[in-house]
Amino acid sequence: MAEEALTASANESTEEKGRLRRAITPKLLLIFIIGDILGGGIYALVGEVGAETGGAIWAAFILALVMAAFTAGSYAELVSKYPHAGGAALYVNRAYGIKFLSFLVAFAVVASGLTSASALARGFGGDYLREFVDVKIIVGALALLALITLVNLRGIAESVKLNVGFTLVELTGLLLIVLIAVVAIFQGDAEPSRAFEFKEGSSIFAAVLAGAALAFYALIGFEDSVNVAEEVKDPTRNYPKALFTGLAIAGGIYFLVTVGAASVIPVNDLSESSGPLLEVVKQGPLDIPEKLFSAIGLLALSNGALINMIMASRLLYGMANEGVVPRPLAIVSGRKTPWVAILFTTAIAAVLISTGDLEKLADTTVALLVVVFGIVNGTVLVLRRDCV
Repeated sequence: MAEEALTASANESTEEKGRLRRAITPKLLLIFIIGDILGGGIYALVGEVGAETGGAIWAAFILALVMAAFTAGSYAELVSKYPHAGGAALYVNRAYGIKFLSFLVAFAVVASGLTSASALARGFGGDYLREFVDVKIIVGALALLALITLVNLRGIAESVKLNVGFTLVELTGLLLIVLIAVVAIFQGDAEPSRAFEFKEGSSIFAAVLAGAALAFYALIGFEDSVNVAEEVKDPTRNYPKALFTGLAIAGGIYFLVTVGAASVIPVNDLSESSGPLLEVVKQGPLDIPEKLFSAIGLLALSNGALINMIMASRLLYGMANEGVVPRPLAIVSGRKTPWVAILFTTAIAAVLISTGDLEKLADTTVALLVVVFGIVNGTVLVLRRDCV
């Protein structure tokens, strides 16, 4: 009882010092993590991964999951110790106290979040959106960004509740892909052996590693969740459990979806589409309206983009409080949202949407986060000496 009282007292003290509202419950946090990991990555990039790996897309995702789990352990430990906004940049700042190094890490993480959100927004403006309206990719992507900004400005409670709805919808879409694959296999309309073929002309190791580099993009939601720690109720107790549970659930779903997709249609068909899972629906044995699945894909991409924009703005807010970036980025609105940071990150994302393409943005995201994760894994060792 005494220990619980001390924990509650510490949480209350932390909340008094914080300027953001603790509105994220354990269940909402778990859904937030699952939603970000499942978010547009699998909907937009499964074909790109297949182009690198071959039909054994699942192998690349499993390797990426293992890689992500190691770093997730470091984040779970650090969040329990420093349950504040700022994520990796905050931990580096506490470990080394070097503002410039903290700035570089903050810049890398923010850039990764913005390139990820931009990639998902461009995926939103592609084949999925064309099922409803024929507009240029940039137009659809910028329209999504504007809507996300309005939700982000409204408040974290509203953003996370919207995330719950989006996550349930995108989970439904992925389960439909699994159902299509199961029916196709039982009817003899699928080729399960295709899901165990690797790219011709390349060694298995090279093919899986190349695919994992892209698949890793679809498993990096835990970094986004770190940056809302200051808005989570009792993060020290709730975050680690939610993090590893979310990774396990997402990994299992990814395995079923990738095996199913490769079994139903050739990898070339997946890799040539900006809406690869829509191709599974089109060629599968079930009579699922293409517009229905396109709508699901649009919501999944929207969810991933929303969470990445939340992360980027909260990280800048946290670093402004640490004095690493300009103080105005820590200004909070009457609704307890960092509105200056939100508008700043939105402007950068708009530029990225206008100048980049899906694969390059995803590659950039992964490259930036691999560097950051390496630093974080070293930082956790340094901060173990900190008894505070």
